[in-house]
Formats: sequence, C-alpha cells, structure tokens
Amino acid sequence: MKLYISADMEGIAGVVSGPETEPLSPEWARTRRLMLGEVNAAIEGALEAGATEVLVNDAHWSKQNLILEELHPAATLLSGDIKMGAMMAGLDASFQAVFFIGYHARAGSSPAILDHTFYGPEVVQGVWLNGMEVGEAGINAALAGYYGVPVALISGDQTTCVQARELLGDHLETVVVKEAVSRVAARSLHPSRARRLLREAARRALAAPHPPFVLPPPITLRVRFARAAQADRAEYLPAARRVDPTTLEYRDDDYLQVFRAFYCLIMLGNVQA
Repeated sequence: MKLYISADMEGIAGVVSGPETEPLSPEWARTRRLMLGEVNAAIEGALEAGATEVLVNDAHWSKQNLILEELHPAATLLSGDIKMGAMMAGLDASFQAVFFIGYHARAGSSPAILDHTFYGPEVVQGVWLNGMEVGEAGINAALAGYYGVPVALISGDQTTCVQARELLGDHLETVVVKEAVSRVAARSLHPSRARRLLREAARRALAAPHPPFVLPPPITLRVRFARAAQADRAEYLPAARRVDPTTLEYRDDDYLQVFRAFYCLIMLGNVQA
C-alpha cells in the first residue's frame, strides 16, 4: 500500500503565529521539529496499518522544513521548491491514500490559526470550485481525486477539520491537535498527545475505505483577490475571465488544467500594488 503525505506547518500543535512558520526565524527551529514529530507519528501509524511505501512532500513555505535524517527511515522525502504539483508534487494514481498533516483553514475563517489560501489575505481572499468555497485542503483533495486517490486523514485546528469533513465527508479521519481561539492564539495539545492521536487515526484511516473527491466537469474555478490591481495582472492568464473588479474565473473539463491555472493566477496576482 502506497501512502502520500502532504505536510504543512500552520496546523501543527504549538504553532500559533506567523514568525513560528517562517524559515530561518528563531522560532522556526523549534516548530520544524514539532512538524517532524507529527509527520513521523502519522507514518508510524500507517506502517502499523499495512503501508509499504510512504512519500512525504514537504509542502510549507520554501518546502525545506523537514529534517531528512530525523524522518522515519521507512519514508521518502520530497523537498524543495519549485516542483510541479506544489503541495501535491509527486502524487499519481499509484497511491492508495493521502494524508494532510498540519493543514489550516481557508482564508476568511474564524476561529482559525493563520487562516489563508496559499497566500495571505492581502493577496487571496477566497477560492471556489464549482461554487464551493475551498481552501488548500479542498484544492489539493480535488487533485488527489483527479488521480483516483482518496484523502483519508487531515490534522490541524478544529475549524480546519470541520471544513474538511463538510467537503470530503464524515468518513474522513480528523485529528484536532489544537483549539483556535483567534487567528494567533490556540489551546494546543502536548506534542506527545498529538502524536499519539495521529498514530491511532492513521491506523484507522488506512483500515477503512474512503471515496476520492472528484469534481464533475465542467469545473469552474473562481479566485477573489484583495485588490483590483492584482486581478489586473492575473487576467493575463489565457482563458481567465473577469467576473468583477477583484474576481477571476477559469473553466475546464480537466481538473489538472484547473489546478495549474489556479497556481498561475495566484502567482501572477501576488503583488502588493
């Protein structure tokens, strides 16, 4: 059984502020180890449930957070930027399940630790797929579904887990490792408790069937930027359509093309003008 893990940092127990997630900041030296601990716990539980191969994609910021020599030796690490597929780089139809570890809620959520959708609210204010508002979990789950691979587990704060189950269904294993009380404050479990819960949830997740999240075509993507100037730049993407001063739409029958178009839109629009 092949397992794919996409690992972010904002949803890790003990992480509550922006500086803690920024590579090379003093706080990051600690939080990258917290992230590593939760990823290793998920790997351990998956191996106990029968996983024979695990690919971990470091999906936070510069994608160079996880320490290879301290990662569980049964896993392979995909790290670094830039990589096609971004947070889902390396995924294909040969995998049987996906875990999202350390994920966060979509932009505009509350209470939710460091809510955003790929970029902060000063750039991206909302994303919709076929009329459903989604965050990184939804965008990435749809790519997994494109390959026929189900998301079986997600961890993060309580709002992240609620949003994921609303979108992907009650079959999804969720691990709430902290209770957000604001955007930059939370009640976190001790790392040892969070890791135990993740090991247990990983075992359950791989022991039960999960349907993939598949979007019916035609697939419509909408991205709302914070400023009209950002949408002005993103509109250079061929086939993008302006819906209103800050919102662009893209439509295709192939979700892989939608996923790539999404990244093009947000990278073009990532300016402070």
